[in-house]
Amino acid sequence: MARACGLGLLLALLLPVVGASIPGTVVRLNKAVLSYVSEIGKAPLQRALQVTVPHFLDQRGEVLQPTRIQILNVQVTHLHLNFIDGFGVRLLAAANFTFKVFRVPEPLELILPMVLLADARVDQGSIGTPVVSISTCLSLLSNAIVLHGNHSVTPALLVRVQQHIKAVLRNKLCLGISNLVQGLNVHLGTLIGLNPVGPESQIRYYMISAPNITKEYISLDINAVLFLLGKPIVLPVNATPFTLPEHVGTNSAMATVGLSQDLFDSALLLMQKAGALNMDITGQLKSDDNPLNTSMLGQLIPEVARQFPNPMPMVLKVRLGTTPVVTLHTNNATLWLQPFVEVLAVASNSAFQSLFSLNVVMNLSLQLSVSKAKLQGTTSVLGEVQLTVASSNVGFIDTDQLRALVGTVFEKPLLDHLNALLGMGVALPNVVNLHYVTPEVFVLEGYVVVSSGLLYQR
Repeated sequence: MARACGLGLLLALLLPVVGASIPGTVVRLNKAVLSYVSEIGKAPLQRALQVTVPHFLDQRGEVLQPTRIQILNVQVTHLHLNFIDGFGVRLLAAANFTFKVFRVPEPLELILPMVLLADARVDQGSIGTPVVSISTCLSLLSNAIVLHGNHSVTPALLVRVQQHIKAVLRNKLCLGISNLVQGLNVHLGTLIGLNPVGPESQIRYYMISAPNITKEYISLDINAVLFLLGKPIVLPVNATPFTLPEHVGTNSAMATVGLSQDLFDSALLLMQKAGALNMDITGQLKSDDNPLNTSMLGQLIPEVARQFPNPMPMVLKVRLGTTPVVTLHTNNATLWLQPFVEVLAVASNSAFQSLFSLNVVMNLSLQLSVSKAKLQGTTSVLGEVQLTVASSNVGFIDTDQLRALVGTVFEKPLLDHLNALLGMGVALPNVVNLHYVTPEVFVLEGYVVVSSGLLYQR
């Protein structure tokens, strides 16, 4: 418990430090999610209503005898949830309680129908997580139904037993609901957990304001903080405020998640700062189909053939000094890269010798998808890769002649590397054990929308 409190204090201190210049995300939970929660919520609600009933004092002659009463079963027959505009969620449940009264000479079994009404406020917690609290709670208990033909039960005894049970339930049922909500809050607290993005980098989400609640949905304004080696990545300019339009995505979706341009900019800045996009492309000299050697290059550049009469392996050192740029237009996402490529060859003394360097400009098509709770991407080349010579130690270089070789030895390894990174995915806002189901991704002007069902699995 002390450790959890310490973590909460640490996060509360960290959030103001990060500042406002961080990406924006909106999570909208639609009415469809309430139907799903109503179904999966019956079992935990039944457990929460399984309270302990104290002994009943039964009048037997001149003596009051304590009689044990046990709840044999609670069956929630109906559970309905709906949003309360500007407030939270209303719960309406109907349940049947089966009781056993252990009296002499024979036990008594009763069914007691109940209707439970509770209003829950949804607010922003101190560490940026959703917090649910019970505002009002009311239980309405009907008259009991006697089972198994207990004709020996007098009406007066039945009245007293019912009064005892009802008095207990009125106090305990709402307490059970409150305990259930407290457990839910612990689960919702996992929203702020760190999720890996790549080597030594993480992402964490937190709410920045109280939720916006209408009769149709509850909307959470969320900021994403990306960390590299424990330090937050902050964009050089203030993030543009992001508002998710009213009607986007799929009408039947449980969840609609809007991802701003700034989230993509921040993620790519993190990858660039981490050096995750840098790579060395090497060739094996003895490979029959390896064009990455001085003999092949010497056919295009005479000075290479002169300096390396014997075939030697080459290395392409790919470095990304400029941050990649994602552009989001309706139904079209592109990724712009400007790698710097240095071409080196192994000299006779086994040292690397720089031959020349290239500035490369690439436009890539970006396809987005969601798996479980992660946004993933794959890329392919759009148009022609642009090459310009940055420096040369082998005289004049005709870039038109290099283009085919670059396409063979450079483009595919770079795309494979980039797609492997994007395939790792960036965690979307979620809590533990919650997955996105049959998600659809829509690229719109300046932002991306994920419309999805939800599945909770323990």
